[in-house]
Amino acid sequence: MSKKKKTTIWQRLTNPAAPADKYVLWIVLVLGAVGIVAVYSAISFLAETKAGGDTERFLLRHAIRLVLALGAVAVFSVIDYKTLARWARPALIASLVLLVLVQVFGVTQGGATRALRLGPVSLQPSDLAKVALVLYVGVLLAHKQQYVKSFSRAFAPIFLWVFLSIVLIGVEDLSTAALVLVSVGLMSFIGRASVLHLGSLTAAGAVCALILLLISPNRAARVEAYLGVKIFPHTQTEEVFSSQAEGYQARQARIAFAQGGLAGRGPGKSVQRDFLPAPYNDFIFAIIAEEYGMVGALGLLGLFVLLLFRGFLRIARHAPDPLGLFLAVGYTTMVALYGFIHAGVACGLLPVTGLPLPLVSYGGTSMIATGVIIGILLNISRQAK
Repeated sequence: MSKKKKTTIWQRLTNPAAPADKYVLWIVLVLGAVGIVAVYSAISFLAETKAGGDTERFLLRHAIRLVLALGAVAVFSVIDYKTLARWARPALIASLVLLVLVQVFGVTQGGATRALRLGPVSLQPSDLAKVALVLYVGVLLAHKQQYVKSFSRAFAPIFLWVFLSIVLIGVEDLSTAALVLVSVGLMSFIGRASVLHLGSLTAAGAVCALILLLISPNRAARVEAYLGVKIFPHTQTEEVFSSQAEGYQARQARIAFAQGGLAGRGPGKSVQRDFLPAPYNDFIFAIIAEEYGMVGALGLLGLFVLLLFRGFLRIARHAPDPLGLFLAVGYTTMVALYGFIHAGVACGLLPVTGLPLPLVSYGGTSMIATGVIIGILLNISRQAK
């Protein structure tokens, strides 16, 4: 009696009968490896202040989260995305409930209340909501293709869920809300939604953003510091333009780029990690640019460019059905935008936002959510025609 051969996760992912996109797999692995090295270098100040210099403790945490993210990649790459679509609406409703609970029981970190504490685990519902929203919008677009330009039958139901999600996410995380809106908007455009309807969605998002800026002096001050102009009446001029206030992070990040030059200072030799707030998370790209120079920074950005091309031109283009197409476009846009916006903030091209660099920054829920997204993309690629 012959024994069945055991197959590894890698063999299942690269099975010739239904291979996942190998380029995306290698991008994920390289980003994870870069993150391990970069976080180990950037975490020293946090370790010194909170763990007596025990950098290995925080590195181990990051490694565990990365393993969980890679586990999510493996699991969701073998689950049919059409099966996940059946749970899209309950998942979105649950994540919206968690976003409401954050406003009541949330933990404040870095001046923002974005996380729920569940025992030893900290959870950011916005990371769950963005994954569930793209999944559910993809389902709605696929089901409503015959009358997708109808306002009452197609756009209104989609608009309701998108608007509710964007508002609840944007209350404490405006940058993530804007990024999700762009991803969903591009999905809807590919799904042949009316340009007029999409324009109204964009206008509603802009109005919400303005309201959120008006009720949050910290957000408004960041925008003013970036523009170099006093716009909002509820901000303090001294705080906006002080060298130690809102412009401090961007200035220190630009210094990191200047010190890195073309080839960088070398691994582990960053100086700005002692001056940048959260260099292991919000400004990890600046640390990479300082240690590995423009060569390393551009190489890292090249991975996100390659991911964008593979997601659009291979996975989305050859998706087996409209649902796969919409999900591939939405999720690829989301991950790539996270990378580009994070790099833009570190370079000083964009206002400070606090978005992590996918699979590289020190993080928890966001890293696992990225793993889920990549897993869904790989599952679509396995079914590509």
